[in-house]
Amino acid sequence: MQKDVGRDDLRQRTTRFALQIIQLYGSLPTRVEATILGKQLLRSGTSVGANYREAHRSRSDNEFIAKLGICLQELEETDYWLELLLLADFQTAIVINPLRDETSQLLAIFTTIVKKKRL
Repeated sequence: MQKDVGRDDLRQRTTRFALQIIQLYGSLPTRVEATILGKQLLRSGTSVGANYREAHRSRSDNEFIAKLGICLQELEETDYWLELLLLADFQTAIVINPLRDETSQLLAIFTTIVKKKRL
């Protein structure tokens, strides 16, 4: 029972994260450079939740770990695009930093899950 509560919480959290990424994308300037970076961010940031959901349909622990590995890759990529958007002045630190913080927290959570699953 407790396991399902954590899973549902993380499911909702990754959905909220995706929605925040979508909102950020919508707030970017219409410059070509911002649009290109934004689309990359949109792809990576919204795929975290999709891959997390797919992980729970895994047929084995190895498949589950592999799917969470994809989540980790997408989170790392998301952080990179967020950093570039900030450094290129396409968005402010007030907007970017909370998303980078959530990215870091999700990275830590997924890393912990993978480590525990490997034991």
